[in-house]
Amino acid sequence: MSKIMEGLLYSESHEWVKVDGDIAIIGVSDFAQKEMGEITYVDMPEVDDEIGQGETFGALESVKAASDLYSPVSGVVVEVNEELEDAPEKVNEDAFENWIIKVRMSDKGELDGLMDAAAYKAMIEE
Repeated sequence: MSKIMEGLLYSESHEWVKVDGDIAIIGVSDFAQKEMGEITYVDMPEVDDEIGQGETFGALESVKAASDLYSPVSGVVVEVNEELEDAPEKVNEDAFENWIIKVRMSDKGELDGLMDAAAYKAMIEE
């Protein structure tokens, strides 16, 4: 059973968002990291990169596969989790503690299109 955190928002592509003012802290769900298996590399954008909702901002690579990461919101990257460059396995250890990027949102209204924990749980159990 995958862990799902209450109070976060989720996208259909298995990214989570924690909202902190106008900053969106973005990572991948526990379900996604389990599906991928042992993560060996996290490809991340650069600080100050502009990303649009639904656009690819990086990728996770595992022993089994590579999977693109899609941004749940539009905005500018203000921070990347540099720890993951040397220790990508941290995403496997705790997908919710180990965020990938932080984005200053350009349109908080985009959050309305994301799922709450209950809706995400229903989606992955289908």
